Amino acid sequence: MAKRRRTVTRTHAPSQDSYRPGFSRGPAGPMGRGTMAPPSSRRGNNTLLWIAGGAAALVVLVGLIYLYGNSGSSGASPSPSVPPVAIHTPTTSINEAAIKPPDATPLASPPAAPAGDGTTATIQTDLGTITFQIYNESAPVASENFINLADAGFFNGLTFHRIVPGFVIQGGDPNGDGTGGPGYTIPDEPVVGDYKRGIVAMARTSQANSAGSQFFIVLDDSVASSLPKSGGYVIFGNVTSGMDVVDQIAAGPASNEQALDPTVMNIVTIQPAPAASPSASASVPASSSQAPASGSAAPPTPTPTPNPSDV
Repeated sequence: MAKRRRTVTRTHAPSQDSYRPGFSRGPAGPMGRGTMAPPSSRRGNNTLLWIAGGAAALVVLVGLIYLYGNSGSSGASPSPSVPPVAIHTPTTSINEAAIKPPDATPLASPPAAPAGDGTTATIQTDLGTITFQIYNESAPVASENFINLADAGFFNGLTFHRIVPGFVIQGGDPNGDGTGGPGYTIPDEPVVGDYKRGIVAMARTSQANSAGSQFFIVLDDSVASSLPKSGGYVIFGNVTSGMDVVDQIAAGPASNEQALDPTVMNIVTIQPAPAASPSASASVPASSSQAPASGSAAPPTPTPTPNPSDV
């Protein structure tokens, strides 16, 4: 009797509950785990993905265009929350034509004590403001010289380059090392007053008529006994407010009297005296009573530097 061949029918269609690891083509769903979604559903999903991707790319592109356009805009203004940066350069332009020797001449008969008509000077620094009275009635040459230089913008951006604790701080040198000046020198005047704390005086060399633009502020009353009037350092002012700022400048780091982090005079301004009454103006000496000092010739490059070793 012939044997019957057994026929086995194989099917590749997965049953609803069957799962073949490693061959998952889609998420589990009503058609069973690991089954592929219908083509119509896949096309819909792909369309949504393309739309979302295109929208994201468009947003990124618009953002880049905005940032690129603003980065080169010259009219952009800084945020109000950002503090201004301290400027250590001249804050105003310099009037070169106004930088010239003063017309005033030394007094033949100076007053017994320092005197002025109420004119003041203000030095603005990052540490604060220094204000001093100008003694233009007892030191007309030095006073007019300082006023002219300040009005010309000469001092703006210069520094207090020299620090001698307990003695003086010194500034007004365009070279920043004690060797510079305005390009001219002024004649000496009689020294009226004493070198007390807060006094403002002209710096000079040991040579006569060598003062230019450098000046110093006295730090201590003891300087009066160590710096004789014969040195020729003309007193032309006295600090009325801001000596605390002067002391902060004097406390700064220095090496061999040279400031290592010099304080900048951001801007120096002059405040004119109030209108004088007729009686007050009558007390001002007339220019005809003034006589120029002898020996007005001076070296072309002054090095104003009051120094305790000079006395």
